[in-house]
Amino acid sequence: MMKLNKSKEDNSKSDGYLTGKLLVANPFLDDGQLTRSVIYVCGHDAHGAIGLIVNKPASDLTLKKLLIQLEIQGAYEMEDTPVYYGGPVEISRGFVLHTTDYKTDSTVSVNADFSVTSTLQVLRALGKKDGPEKFLVCLGYVGWGAAQLDQEIQERGWLIIDGTPGLVFDAYLETKWRTSLMTIGVDPLIFSLESGHA
Repeated sequence: MMKLNKSKEDNSKSDGYLTGKLLVANPFLDDGQLTRSVIYVCGHDAHGAIGLIVNKPASDLTLKKLLIQLEIQGAYEMEDTPVYYGGPVEISRGFVLHTTDYKTDSTVSVNADFSVTSTLQVLRALGKKDGPEKFLVCLGYVGWGAAQLDQEIQERGWLIIDGTPGLVFDAYLETKWRTSLMTIGVDPLIFSLESGHA
């Protein structure tokens, strides 16, 4: 499994050029759990890539319910915001993708706008209203082996756009995939109409 950090050994295009980007599923991609997904790439290097799906809620689980289950102080005062299905790998493992105003020794800085923390400490901070300003709590992640993601991109499975806080944190959950496509001028409705007349 690829670790969530940045490699400084190689500055070639195959090393890290996707870190901090959003992968938007091609409208024609029909891959079960990844169909119509938007994935924030937390890390990418010669060994592979790791990302978090940022537009699919985990079924029947909210942040309030999660914090109550974990007996986090302040849980009952939390809003019922969704917990996200981060991906099919290690589905019981939690990650918090957040703004850079929060940092601990275990926080991994992705870039100037995003960090990731995967310890209970950040959930406790959220319960105390002392956490990051904006965040997504994700269960599981998406992982790729060496060159696997590059191959999927060459096969046009993914469109690449800049990962902005507006898209990741503020866009409506129900329309985040379409909104992401529209930022590069792709209207998924046109694709669905064309496929309907094939």
